[in-house]
Amino acid sequence: MKKNRRQFISQMGIAAAAITGLSAFTDQPSSDIKKPGFIHHVFFWLKDPDNNTDRDKLVEGLRALARVKTIRSFHIGKPANTNREVIERGYAVSWLTYFDNEADQASYQEDPIHLNFVKQCSMLWSKVIVYDTVNL
Repeated sequence: MKKNRRQFISQMGIAAAAITGLSAFTDQPSSDIKKPGFIHHVFFWLKDPDNNTDRDKLVEGLRALARVKTIRSFHIGKPANTNREVIERGYAVSWLTYFDNEADQASYQEDPIHLNFVKQCSMLWSKVIVYDTVNL
């Protein structure tokens, strides 16, 4: 009897964990988390990729750019130390921003802080790729 009861409790624990884990994959936001409506991800290739001073200037410019009021949150990153065929590691810095909607992102593009960032930092990069996404 004890063995069956233990097996039953163990199986119920596994089932509960599976149900809880699956709920993380639903497309519905939880009541206290609002999903961003617009994600803007920019990848920068530096003209001089080995120049840490240039990279630091770009990062400093991005931190100043983060003051734009319509940016909900942001992340500044560099390539992770992962190496698989599908991973692009040639860029120097990435800039990931979250906006509530497309209109907020459009106003960011025209914001004087953004325009100043482009004016002050564009001489540092040789290539920029942007990925903009919205919720399905």
